[in-house]
Formats: sequence, structure tokens, C-alpha cells
Amino acid sequence: MLRKIYDKTIDLSGHRHAAWGLAGVSFAESSVFPIPPDVMLIPMVLADRTSAWRNALICTLASVAGAALGYAIGVFLWDTVGAPIIAFYGAEEAFEKFTSFYELWGVWIVLAAAISFLPFKVATLASGLTGLSFIPFIIASLIGRAIRFYAVAALVYFFGAQIRFFIDRYFNLLSFLLVGFIILFVAIMEYGQ
Repeated sequence: MLRKIYDKTIDLSGHRHAAWGLAGVSFAESSVFPIPPDVMLIPMVLADRTSAWRNALICTLASVAGAALGYAIGVFLWDTVGAPIIAFYGAEEAFEKFTSFYELWGVWIVLAAAISFLPFKVATLASGLTGLSFIPFIIASLIGRAIRFYAVAALVYFFGAQIRFFIDRYFNLLSFLLVGFIILFVAIMEYGQ
């Protein structure tokens, strides 16, 4: 089933209304949808490099709007909507551990999830559920999503089709390194004084 959704998402990137599809996928991925917008962003930039920055902006803004929805689900609809979403992904235990870190690391977790391979929808739902302050949540989401989507668009813009395989192959490793850098930075700021 996920493969069919993935294939349809890629097909949507070639549609004449692909920008609207990109916005829809970016919005939905931040709260419920399993396929990341990068799946559409990469072929759209390959097809028209001049649209790279506009498409990265669409991804960023729509994703942050979707993050606000995920946050609202965490606050208002956890039992009826949020918990079933986490259960659908079989992530109940991971979600419990994830939310236990929020008191100390909330905004940093959102930033790391917005940039990396960590499921952003889990961070948006957890942010609402744990009562993370909304404005810092939105700012971290905006910064993290912009870093991610503009980086992907820039790589494709400057390196073309060959970078697609590099992104597919090393995205998790690069994300892990970036998250490690964020953790190191926070630890130095927190404990280095």
C-alpha cells in the first residue's frame, strides 16, 4: 500500500498542477501523510531548475502550516486522531520515549525532526500533546523545514540528476550527522558555561 502511495506521489510531480500537489503533500506529511515531499520536490526541480527556490518555499510554508495542524491534533484531538496516527505507524513505544525528552529538549527536537529523517509528524503531534509553547514550535519548524527543503533544492539545482542518487543513498546519514551537530551545539551551550 505504501508503495502505491509513493508511486502516485512521484507521478503527481509531473502533473500540470504539481505545485498544488507539492503543497498538499508537504502540508499532509507534517501531520498524517507517510511520504515526504522530497519525493516530489526532487523531480520537479530536475524538470525545471528555475522553479527550485519557489518549490522549496512551497514545501516550507505548506509543511509549517501542516505542522500547526499536527500541533492542534496533539492539543485538541489526541485521543480521537493523534493516538490512532501513532498506532498506524506502530510507533506507540517510540512515541512514549520521544515525548519524555520534551521537557528539556522540546524546541531542539522539533528542529532536528524538521531537518532530518526523524518523522516530523511525530514531533508536531508530540509538541501539541506535551504543551510545547506554540511560537517557538512554529519558529523551529520554519527554520528546520527551510533548511531541509532549500538544501535539497540547492543540491538538485547545482548538481542535477546525479545528486538524486546521493540524496536517496545518504540522506539518513547526513541527517544523523546534522542532528548530532545540533545535539553537540546544545550540549556545549547548556553545559559549557
